[in-house]
Amino acid sequence: MSRLISALAAGALALAAASALWEAKADAVQVSHGLSAFGDLKYPPGFSHFDYVNPAAPKGGAIATTSVLANQTFDTLNAYTLRGDAPMGLAAPYNFVYDTLMTSAGDEPDAVYGLLASHAEYIPGGDWIIFELRPEARFADGSPVTAEDVAFSLKALKSDGADPRFRLSLVGLAGAEALAQRRVRVDFAEGAARRDLPMQAAGLPVFSKAWFEGRDFGEPTMEQPLGSGPYEVEQAEPGRAIVYRRRDDYWARDLPVNVGRWNFDEIRIEYYRDRSVIPQEIAAGNIDLHESFSSRAWATEFEFPAVRDGRVIKELIADDSPMSTQGFWINMRRDKFSDPRTRQALAMAFDFEWSNRALFYDLYVRTTSFFQNTAMEAEGAPGAAELALLEPFRDSLPPEVFGEPYTPPVTDGSGRNRRIMREASRLLEAAGWTQGPDGLLRDANGQTLSVELVNSSPAFERVINPYVENLRSLGVDASFRIIDQAQEQRRQKEFDYDLIVANLPGYPTPGNSLRNTYLSSSADQQGSYNLSGVADPAVDALVEAIIAAEDRESLTTAARALDRVLRSRHIWVANWHRPFHPTAWWDLFGRPETKPVFARGILDLWWRDPARTRTGEQ
Repeated sequence: MSRLISALAAGALALAAASALWEAKADAVQVSHGLSAFGDLKYPPGFSHFDYVNPAAPKGGAIATTSVLANQTFDTLNAYTLRGDAPMGLAAPYNFVYDTLMTSAGDEPDAVYGLLASHAEYIPGGDWIIFELRPEARFADGSPVTAEDVAFSLKALKSDGADPRFRLSLVGLAGAEALAQRRVRVDFAEGAARRDLPMQAAGLPVFSKAWFEGRDFGEPTMEQPLGSGPYEVEQAEPGRAIVYRRRDDYWARDLPVNVGRWNFDEIRIEYYRDRSVIPQEIAAGNIDLHESFSSRAWATEFEFPAVRDGRVIKELIADDSPMSTQGFWINMRRDKFSDPRTRQALAMAFDFEWSNRALFYDLYVRTTSFFQNTAMEAEGAPGAAELALLEPFRDSLPPEVFGEPYTPPVTDGSGRNRRIMREASRLLEAAGWTQGPDGLLRDANGQTLSVELVNSSPAFERVINPYVENLRSLGVDASFRIIDQAQEQRRQKEFDYDLIVANLPGYPTPGNSLRNTYLSSSADQQGSYNLSGVADPAVDALVEAIIAAEDRESLTTAARALDRVLRSRHIWVANWHRPFHPTAWWDLFGRPETKPVFARGILDLWWRDPARTRTGEQ
């Protein structure tokens, strides 16, 4: 009997302890209308709209614009598979069709607020997050958005058929379980850094599980997708145009995160294999708005009568967001590029100052950092906090990592940069390349140093050809090959190139996206953005330090250290950036007084002014 009493007492104590632990956990659970990496939210519960919108913006009208994506064609409406190329508008940062659990605020670096989900429940640093779906959330066919749809979506995005660019970024999300019809729990992988995972979960596009029954998620398709977002695909002509029609029955049109947004009845995105014809298309009235990516076209071809008389507005719209990283990415998977001195010499042959003066009308600024236009850009010698991250890898890192960060040499812009070219020749010789009687560089096995640049834009010829000539003057068997867009996109996904031109986005709060760009595990993942094939333990550790950072100061420190290491590895020929959007549009639109810092904010914030016409008549 005494043993029974003792056992009952022990059991009671255990139950009491478990109850106390559960109550402690329950007390720790936070319920929030929004999420951010470091817990700071600008907008309180019950906010009416984002500060940068015009809540009274009229709805209606159409806009015809051009794609800002690198691919200038498309052959599938499945934007989440590796196979095929999707048009602009089906995946972030331009997602018109699929709602997410929460949506970002354009004036905060990493905050998201409830969209499909009314709120989230979580324990800071915990291993799960629960989202409560709004009862009114509906797909375009009228079916409700359920927790099962969320769980299916996560599973699909992590499946083998999904595009690695999405799959790799979601590696920290282990799975999702429907707890009730509108209540879903997303679990985090064991050992995964937890800072960004709630936002990763909140940013998931949600697909209809029922719609995908009998369909292969990994297959490309031109079938109209079913989403729950503000627009649906009305018409798609591969390689020519895609038209999105605003849904009159959009379930979330009056939510605070959508007030003043999604104002056009129709968004038409035109595709041009040859972008040189675009100024003519604007002048003819076939395009309403275009962001130019050609400095020559911007400086010389937007002088038609409608610009001169003010019917077409030409403006440099400020861009204060982190700059993208554009460059000629060097494929380090190829043995000939294995020596960093070879890569550095290739980069030194690019004379940006001459290109900017002679070709770009001095519109651009040289890119020097992988975190350009942010506090995360490395400057000066590393401080104590950076050194603490770098010291474990000192023996494997170049000495320059521990001094001033590497910066490309600056020329006088004359095109006669003999001093820099001599230094490039010295580096090539030190890397084991010797010049033969034909003037070409060869390695110890007699293999020629050949470099082929590939790009689909004829407009790039004037930029790349002078660079190719500089390489040839060093003894490099250099060439430039124009290929069609489909081939360019395929070769990029398969890493089938020597050097390729690409522009990767910048982030105000970098995190899991870096796995897809610099982590060793992504180097051989076809379709990833690890274009140079970076596979470096120091880089891996610093990427993980960024992802695990618990405050912005720690994130900034780790990013600066990563910037130093990447710059020292000479993985690319850094190109240029511009702190503005060169945009021309017919004077048909209204726009909010304030532009969001972290977004272009045109297609979702502008509106068609019913009082304005193309002829200028009121």
